[in-house]
Amino acid sequence: MPAHAAATRALRRKLGARVVLTDDPALTEASYDSAKIPFRPEAVVRVTEEAQVGVVLVLANRHGVPVTTRGRGTTLTGAATPVRGGWVLDLLGLNAIAVDDEAGMAHVGAGAKVGDLQRAVEARGWFYPPDPSSKEYCTIGGNIACNAGGMHGGKYGVTRDFVVALRGFLPTGEFVQWGTATKKFSAGFNLRDLWIGSEGMLGVVTGAVLKLIPRPAERWTLLTSFKDETAALQAALALFRSRVQPAICEFLDRESVLCAERATGRVVFPGQSGRPVILLELAGSKAELREQRAAVLAWAGDYATAHRAARTRDEAEQLWAVRRKCSGAMFELGDAKLNEDIVVPMKNYVQFARFLARLKRESGLHIPTFGHLADGNLHVNIMYHKAVPAECRTAERTVQTLMETVVALGGAISGEHGIGLAKTPFLRLQHSPAQVRAMQAVKRALDPRGVLNPGKMFERFEVWKHPRLEVKLPWDHK
Repeated sequence: MPAHAAATRALRRKLGARVVLTDDPALTEASYDSAKIPFRPEAVVRVTEEAQVGVVLVLANRHGVPVTTRGRGTTLTGAATPVRGGWVLDLLGLNAIAVDDEAGMAHVGAGAKVGDLQRAVEARGWFYPPDPSSKEYCTIGGNIACNAGGMHGGKYGVTRDFVVALRGFLPTGEFVQWGTATKKFSAGFNLRDLWIGSEGMLGVVTGAVLKLIPRPAERWTLLTSFKDETAALQAALALFRSRVQPAICEFLDRESVLCAERATGRVVFPGQSGRPVILLELAGSKAELREQRAAVLAWAGDYATAHRAARTRDEAEQLWAVRRKCSGAMFELGDAKLNEDIVVPMKNYVQFARFLARLKRESGLHIPTFGHLADGNLHVNIMYHKAVPAECRTAERTVQTLMETVVALGGAISGEHGIGLAKTPFLRLQHSPAQVRAMQAVKRALDPRGVLNPGKMFERFEVWKHPRLEVKLPWDHK
């Protein structure tokens, strides 16, 4: 019999069988996220009203039932995996979107998809910049939980920079609201920002007020090629020093480009196959773009071995194909991937590139790397074959070396994926014992019975020792 069968029956009596699901398909679907590390829950609670969240948490505290909050499950670290069983709290039903044109804000339910929000506000002349690659699947609540970023982060910022107010429930089931739908709020501790990036461990976000900015009048895309990674990174630093601030500045190393070229069947620049590239997008008014275009073209002429500008949005989409295809195409280099979203200070870009070249040589593994140069968030993909024990051991050692080096360079072990389960071995590389104790104290204060998303962040989890599911999710190609 499940450990919390009586509590589950009580919850079902309160919320109904249509909300509290215990059938096999529902439990299986909720047992894993994009990390594909399965742990089976005892029930899935698909709420349709915010108040139901409070009911779930009150009962969970009374009976000691673990609760894991879930959106679409696009998280790559296991943050939405019910590692302790219990109940999975599914918030997809809370998906309302309302735009306040006077205030330039959107009132959004936690279950609303990011792509749906962006289309809704752009139809009214607004822009919501945070754009993780899974934006057509991931939810606002999940983005808040992980402080998600995306390609626009360098110019516009990440999710935290657009959250005006939050509402939801403490782990005890009490309703709270952090902030109001106003542009200024300085009344008490800023617990709103404490919830952002807390991976569902300090409370359940049910809705948010998000800041919007005017939709850019024009966009312009330029693809550039360089002789090697060091040259590309030095060129990017020169561009940033010129005070040009691209809306997007994406870097792909040689391995990433080669994978994309093979996947598309097209060479990015004829005669220069497999060279690293930087893909730039400028966004703003016509006057801004006229001035910045000239500066960027001059920069490309000085530093790039080749460059190509898009004359139309259709041509821009063709240039973006190399970026969209590279991640999924990497599986030709190995059937398993450790996708690490590290952050490196700009001043150490070249040093990090040299370290990566050495890491590839010493490990013998393919490590294609791409990411967001405007904010230092690089996706380092350690590829290996899970049926080859020696490669598995090498991958484990390689990711440890990567994280140690990132921290030594003054960087971060995660820029937008969070810690979840997969990065628990590295948390104490980033944080001192005093810092970890402070975070644990906050967790105990807000969640005295430890019911909300237990087993995450602070407890070391060995990903390589747990079997992975052989499933393909809709967003895996991203």
